Amino acid sequence: MARTRKPVVEVRRSQRRRRTVSAYRDGERVVVLIPDRFSRAEETEWVARMLARLAAREERIRRTDDELQLRARRLVNRYLADHALNAAPNSVRWVTNQNGRWGSCTPDDGTIRISHRIQEMPDWVIDYVLLHELAHLVVPSHSARFWDLVNRYPKAERARGYLEGISAATGLDLPED
Repeated sequence: MARTRKPVVEVRRSQRRRRTVSAYRDGERVVVLIPDRFSRAEETEWVARMLARLAAREERIRRTDDELQLRARRLVNRYLADHALNAAPNSVRWVTNQNGRWGSCTPDDGTIRISHRIQEMPDWVIDYVLLHELAHLVVPSHSARFWDLVNRYPKAERARGYLEGISAATGLDLPED
């Protein structure tokens, strides 16, 4: 059973904010924005309320292995249809033991593993990483033919830039796979 860690909460009070309360996730931290006039009791109440709302929203959008498998099938049909027999993976799953790469592929057995660290990234970034690994089922190396397949994805360059930015911001120099 997975252990859930209590998030670090940063409360920001604003004199301009009158009645509204909002919250967002900033990495491992949750930032809650409240009016400056709130009492400590109101702050405590609203922080709990906003944490519950964030958790409910995240549960609704939680990405599963089944959803990842469906996403892979959709990407193969859309971008690798001419290689559908080779590009169809036997297994696609999220993993928590990949801290040195975004995803990996074993062409011999058709398995793809995607790092849990990208689960909360935008869909177009997840699609890029997944398509990158699917292309390895067709071309195991990073040859020109491989990159031609990956670059069929219209947001490939944008996604690579996004991932490079994340790598730079976290101080991790991660290869694509």
